Amino acid sequence: MVRTTAAVMTARDQILRDIRKALGADRSAPLPPPRLNIPNSDRDQLTNLFAQKLEALGGKCLRVRDPSAVPPAIADLLAQKSAIASNSAFLRRCGVTGLPQVHSGFTDREQLKDACAAADIGITSAEYALAATGTFVMLSSPSEARLISLLPPAHIAIFPRSRILANLDELFTVLPRPADQTSSMVLITGPSRTADIEQILVRGVHGPGEVFAVIVDED
Repeated sequence: MVRTTAAVMTARDQILRDIRKALGADRSAPLPPPRLNIPNSDRDQLTNLFAQKLEALGGKCLRVRDPSAVPPAIADLLAQKSAIASNSAFLRRCGVTGLPQVHSGFTDREQLKDACAAADIGITSAEYALAATGTFVMLSSPSEARLISLLPPAHIAIFPRSRILANLDELFTVLPRPADQTSSMVLITGPSRTADIEQILVRGVHGPGEVFAVIVDED
C-alpha cells in the first residue's frame, strides 16, 4: 500500500510538472499587477449612469439637492407604510430616523429581526454605489444591519453622490481589503428576482421586490 501511494503521488507530481512546463510557468516569477479598468468619468456622468442601470433592472432612482430634501422626497413612498431604518449617521443627518412612521435605534438582534419582518420598507444608507451596474455596496456594521436591506419587501437606500464609484475595479481600489472593515460585504443589484423551470420571472422571493435609490447631490 505504501508503494502504491508513493507511485500515485509521484505520478501526480509528474503531471503537475508537465503542466507547469507546458504553460511556461515560473513559480519564482512575481505575479503581474492587476489590470484595472476605471473610466475617467465626472460625478454627473457616474450619477446618470447609475440611475440608468438601476432603472433598467426595475429599480427607481430619485435625486435631491441636499439632506433636508430627503424627507419630502420619500413621503409618498412611506405613506400608509411602516418602515425601519438603520442607525446610519447619514440617515439621521437627512432627518429620516425622526419621521413618525420610521422605527430606528435597534441594538438587540432579535428585536431588529422582528421589526424587519413586520416592516413594509427597510431604509439604509450605502457605503458605495457602482455606476456600471446600478449596485449598492453594503458593509455590515452596528450602524448598518444586513437584515434591514434584505428582509422587508421594499428597500430604500439613501446616500451622497460622492459615494458613487465607476465600477467594481474602483471599489477594490478604494477598499482593497473589505474583511478589515466588515464581517460581510453585500452587493445589491436591483430588486430580488428568480425564475422557475418555465422561466417565469418572480420578484421579491429572496429579498426586496422593490428597490429605490435616493441620491443626495450635496452632502
